[in-house]
Amino acid sequence: MNERTSKILAYVAGRWPLDPEKPTILFIHGSGGSRALWENQIDNLNKHVNTIAVDLPGHGKSRGSGLDRVEDYCAAVMDFIETERIPTPIPCGLSIGGAIVLQLILEHKTRFKAAILVNTGARLRVMPAIFEMIKKDYEGYLKTIPAFAASDKTDPRKLASLMADTANCHPEVAYGDFTACDRFNVTEKLSLITTPVLILTAEDDKLTPQKYGLYLKEQIKNSSIINIKDAGHLSPLEQPEAFNRAVIDYLKQEKLV
Repeated sequence: MNERTSKILAYVAGRWPLDPEKPTILFIHGSGGSRALWENQIDNLNKHVNTIAVDLPGHGKSRGSGLDRVEDYCAAVMDFIETERIPTPIPCGLSIGGAIVLQLILEHKTRFKAAILVNTGARLRVMPAIFEMIKKDYEGYLKTIPAFAASDKTDPRKLASLMADTANCHPEVAYGDFTACDRFNVTEKLSLITTPVLILTAEDDKLTPQKYGLYLKEQIKNSSIINIKDAGHLSPLEQPEAFNRAVIDYLKQEKLV
């Protein structure tokens, strides 16, 4: 695993330099999180593809401030792709990361040969209680994450690295992320997407239930959907083997690997 920085974005890569003959999965984490979400994908998938996981601005080891609009995060990720000359990028995002991926494939229709949407939706309304807790009791909010973001079947130790980074995320950054989610709504634009898309849902996801993914599947013409069992919102950490298998099988189906 190679740690690197590009402008303000810190990231890890499964190999460096990237293999120009292979596609590159670009992993984008969720609200208040970090690239630690993808610790089981970076090395385990790089025999098939290049792998990169970024820390969004203001998160993890990235510089800059957090943002409060998905469009602005999208611009930061697109700048990263162009600056680092990422070969055949395949954006893969969870929750707000998935919203960023949707924005990318809507704004840059011919740039991506495939995209992966993980536990996300076309609209990401946020419960007012989450904003209230972040503002008034951030430590209390952090303690609730394993309960509402993971399956009851998940060993909390699987979440340790991500939880450590999330605890270090400034409350204002997390608040901005959820503000961006709450503002996000591309339900009327999904039919415009032409990029092939893999939609991954999780059986025990309380934050973005499977119906969110099913709606995406109905509206996006060239899409496939797989449901990960015994996992909640943090399925890449909770069930990494099933998650990785779904990704590689899809890329083989699309003849990208």
